Amino acid sequence: QVQLVESGGGLVQAGGSLRLSCAASGSIFVIGDMGWYRQAPGKQRELVATIGSGGSTNYADSMKGRFTISRDNAKNTVSLQMISLTPEDTAVYYCNADIFSTWGRRGDYWGQGTQVTVSS
Repeated sequence: QVQLVESGGGLVQAGGSLRLSCAASGSIFVIGDMGWYRQAPGKQRELVATIGSGGSTNYADSMKGRFTISRDNAKNTVSLQMISLTPEDTAVYYCNADIFSTWGRRGDYWGQGTQVTVSS
C-alpha cells in the first residue's frame, strides 16, 4: 500500500507565503514524476507544478515566479514553496506521484489534500 500525506496548508494574508510538503510512504520501489495540483470551489482541478525524478520542473503559467517545487528523493518527499499569495490562490492543494510499488505495479497516487486560504 502506498500513501501520500500533505501538510503545511492554512490561512495566510494576501502577499504572504506558505510551504506545503508531501511525504510518500509504503511499499515504494521508485517514484517518477511528483507534483502539486489545486482545486478551487466550483472549479476543476488544475496543475500547479510537477517535478521529475531528475529535478526537471514544469509550472502552470500563473504560478511561474511565485511558486517553487522541489523534492528529496532520499526521503520520498515533494514540497511547494509559495510566495506573493493572492486570494485567487485559495484552493485545496493535492500532492500527486507516479509510483512503482515493490509488488510490481505502477500507480498514480493522490494525497487527501490540504486547504490553503488567502485572505484579502
